[in-house]
Amino acid sequence: MSDAPRPRLSNATLDSLSAAVERPGYDRGAVQAGVVHLGVGAFHRAHQAVVFDTLIRQGDPRWGVRGASLRSAGVRDQMNPQDGLYAMTVRDGTDERVRVIGAVKDVLVAPEDPSTLVHALAAPQTHLVTLTITEKGYKLDPATGSLLEDDAEVVADLADLSHPRTAPGFLTAALSLRKARGLKPFTAISCDNLPHNGERLKASVLAMARRSDPALRDWIEAEGAFPQTMVDRIVPSTTPEDIEAMAARLRVLDLAMVKTEPFLQWVIEDRFAGERPELEAAGVQVTTSVAPWEEAKLRLLNGAHSAIAYLGALSGRTFVHEATADPALRAFVERLWDESAATLSPPPGLDVGAYRQALMARFDNASLNHRTRQIAMDGSQKLPQRLLAPLAERLSKDEPFEALALAIAAWMRWQGGRDDAGAAFAVDDPLAAITRRAYDSVPDAAGRVAALLAIETIFPPRLAAAEPVRHALTQQLDRLDRLGAQGAVEAFGQPD
Repeated sequence: MSDAPRPRLSNATLDSLSAAVERPGYDRGAVQAGVVHLGVGAFHRAHQAVVFDTLIRQGDPRWGVRGASLRSAGVRDQMNPQDGLYAMTVRDGTDERVRVIGAVKDVLVAPEDPSTLVHALAAPQTHLVTLTITEKGYKLDPATGSLLEDDAEVVADLADLSHPRTAPGFLTAALSLRKARGLKPFTAISCDNLPHNGERLKASVLAMARRSDPALRDWIEAEGAFPQTMVDRIVPSTTPEDIEAMAARLRVLDLAMVKTEPFLQWVIEDRFAGERPELEAAGVQVTTSVAPWEEAKLRLLNGAHSAIAYLGALSGRTFVHEATADPALRAFVERLWDESAATLSPPPGLDVGAYRQALMARFDNASLNHRTRQIAMDGSQKLPQRLLAPLAERLSKDEPFEALALAIAAWMRWQGGRDDAGAAFAVDDPLAAITRRAYDSVPDAAGRVAALLAIETIFPPRLAAAEPVRHALTQQLDRLDRLGAQGAVEAFGQPD
């Protein structure tokens, strides 16, 4: 057996792949880069890039993607040696289908060459700019929605936009260049799981532009477009074992592969600044109002995911499907959904009962190996829209919220950095130092609840001051401390 390294997936090796692997099937040389995407992580590669790949396959070559990383060169080093190609494996139980995606032309690294990214954004053929930069990338204060003008990178961009460092800085610099060239603005589409994500992106760009050039700010507001969107697809982290298994299947090495589920949803507000693809042909839902779809997804899918992540990981479950296999935790998720679903205003076409059944089936997909600790990341940024918002609505109507309280208390318990077996872990969160200091400042559940509720960037003061909220969270955190996550779930709904 030869020990020679496998060749990389690339244009040159594409024809050597097994006939069972679905290949792009179009002339990649004829594809134009109509899209620039900021944040070319696994989610983009399994979601938006797949939609653009489908459009190109259907005969519209204008929608190729130039990707950009705002941080490190890791994704560039994975993808550029592969000519932007990568395999997506779709797993559903024992069924697995592999498709090579060809929509991504290349990946830029913004810190290495900011000017090249600005010019790519300002190119005449760029009509869409999509972003998956996580909540932190918008540089907005979670409490006020204002630009974080004391953030070091924001300070640098406000002083000089010739070499941007932030996403709003890059968009502002590129829009300024487009205006100077007499081009229309691009449509900027946030694809992050944030309520009112388009409004947030617009707010960050307008704030940056106002400081740079008030006339530019007015032009962007009048001519630009920042549609609201909702995206949904479960995309677990790729492991070294996944890469090795794919290499054995492809007979070439693919360092950029992604794994995902069959389900894909993208809802976009019908608000565009110029040319757009026929997104509907690729299964995208273009609508006049995204908010009801977004709310249902955040409060049902994402809210349950967060609860499963903290309760599951605290009790030693590595994967989501292991957690939902437990009858007590499964029943708790249904109770959580009962509470959150009652706060929704479902859009026409959404059957909440069927949606819940479909979500549980997705959680049960054991072939995904979706890690609870992956979902637990950045909890301080996710908690407000996923769990605090429905709790606030139920509080305002004097309705019970015990299940929501247990889910939030599990997040609080997570800030201690130890699971129920006593094993230490790192809390991966931008506010981890603040939450850990609050958690460690007092030894009892009531004190910890009070200390964490005092963090106004997470908890709205009116909600934090409500005695029913403090009482419910203290009761549930005390149960987690005494019984562990598994015991608290099993005792849920029972008197102390």
